[in-house]
Amino acid sequence: MQYFQAVQKGKQIASKSQMKMFDIAGFSMLTLTTKKIDGKFEPVGEEEFTAVINSPDGYVAIIVDKDGFTKAQSKALEKEKSLEIFRKLRESGIPEYPGKDIQIWSESRPTIQNENSE
Repeated sequence: MQYFQAVQKGKQIASKSQMKMFDIAGFSMLTLTTKKIDGKFEPVGEEEFTAVINSPDGYVAIIVDKDGFTKAQSKALEKEKSLEIFRKLRESGIPEYPGKDIQIWSESRPTIQNENSE
């Protein structure tokens, strides 16, 4: 698949996740629309999983594909507020991302939803 085609298809897929995040969080930002696998660009996957990560600005609830590529995110919030959005996403039928790390922009970040509360 050519890069432009991957971007177009990925945008359609990620936009669906963005709308689900918006419905629950009241805000949603589209993140990645493509991923690079074995040197080839592909659209993000149709699958949806949710997690929470720590960003430089706070905690962010996210929706990712099966490979951990982030498709949509909430705004940066306090940890408990992000975990609340995560719980609502789970209640809506989106399973928890089983992996430990996700890919957002050009960074890999650990998920934190299962950390012990301080």
